[in-house]
Amino acid sequence: MEDTICAISTSIGIGAISIVRVTGPDAIKIVDSIFDGNLTNKETHTIHYGHIKYNNEVIDEVLVMLMRGPKTYTTEDTVEINCHGGKSTTEKVLEILLANGCRLAEPGEFTKRAFLNGRINLLEAESVNDLIVAKTDAARTLAINNVDGILTKKIRNIREKIVKILANIEVNIDYPEYQDEVQVTHDLMDEYLTDITKELKSLVDGARNGRIIKEGINIAIIGRPNVGKSSILNHLLDEEKAIVTDIPGTTRDIVEGSITLNGVAINFIDTAGIRETDDVVEKIGVDRSKRSADQADIVLFVANNNEKLTKEDLELLEKYDSENLIFFINKSDLEQKIEIPGNISREIIWGNTVDVNGLDSLKNAIKNKLKLDSIINKDMSYLSNIRQIDLVNKANSAIENAYASLKNGMPIDMIEIDLRSAWEYLGEIIGEAYEDELVDNIFSNFCLGK
Repeated sequence: MEDTICAISTSIGIGAISIVRVTGPDAIKIVDSIFDGNLTNKETHTIHYGHIKYNNEVIDEVLVMLMRGPKTYTTEDTVEINCHGGKSTTEKVLEILLANGCRLAEPGEFTKRAFLNGRINLLEAESVNDLIVAKTDAARTLAINNVDGILTKKIRNIREKIVKILANIEVNIDYPEYQDEVQVTHDLMDEYLTDITKELKSLVDGARNGRIIKEGINIAIIGRPNVGKSSILNHLLDEEKAIVTDIPGTTRDIVEGSITLNGVAINFIDTAGIRETDDVVEKIGVDRSKRSADQADIVLFVANNNEKLTKEDLELLEKYDSENLIFFINKSDLEQKIEIPGNISREIIWGNTVDVNGLDSLKNAIKNKLKLDSIINKDMSYLSNIRQIDLVNKANSAIENAYASLKNGMPIDMIEIDLRSAWEYLGEIIGEAYEDELVDNIFSNFCLGK
């Protein structure tokens, strides 16, 4: 934290402008030593035209943005050098800064300093990286909402309610003679826990939405060979991603492609046709198909309208017959020979890839299955990474344990243990408590210059 660090903050390559960022106690002094303008007495948050010079050589014509702490991203003095884009020029400016006393920043070190200096919390810091890597509008909106602290406010509100209960319990235990304080009875504790449980459940339920928005959804397309799985994939993607022939077993390995629905990435996985086979290579593909279906968020089972369902079809339908199944009967343009079992309770979508009939209905079924219309909005703020979701689940379990203990007549001071655990887990989400190793690991996944 005592070093002055620098890094290239823009992508390396040909472009109009590149930005080299410098922050730390000597940021202004170091940049001033290689800039032909005078930055020493200039006001904060101003831009200055000039040249970067080194050993009496003009390196580049630049604009230098001067920002004095604490009103900066890291809260430290920060200078951003806007130079001409291009690998050679940008790296030369960086090289000169390093030669004049800067240290090359580690991945995510600028944001790490912002966190350690108290400008942002850990949840907001992780959301900065989510904003950088966002691939869809929904992921971008989710990230910027969390950067702005909407979710932080919800978590802090729950923590404040818990700490208020803990304070009342402590007073009741340590100073029973203080009659003016709230007496935490079992009935009052029931009221407290019901309120906290409701708010925590909202965070837990929202975490599923956050994962969907951030990571997208995997849909495995399964079925027997030659029912049209690859054709469906190609039409959904609007490109010839998978090879299509009339020969059963053409697809030997999984083929993937993505589209965006309501701002959410939908990742389709076209699998090898599932059937009994003696072909060693095809058998490997079939095994991979089954694994893909087992791990997918949604299973799109495809059958041929022009053929009767086989024993293998029925076994697959029975295995994946759940809320996550979509049943699509392809080749509706041909004579119907398929017979639908009476025990199939899922919605059936009919269509074909000749006149592309039914594919819009298929997309709508996916939207409805994921409830995209209800989870995508401008005010959305959900937990979205494994660390955050794990901690909120632990906090929720602790509150559930506290509620169970209350119903079983346990003393209030015993319930306090679970309440304190929930409070601590929620604190870890926003970085009120953390380990250095955890913080180092989180920021190591950031890009240089951020």
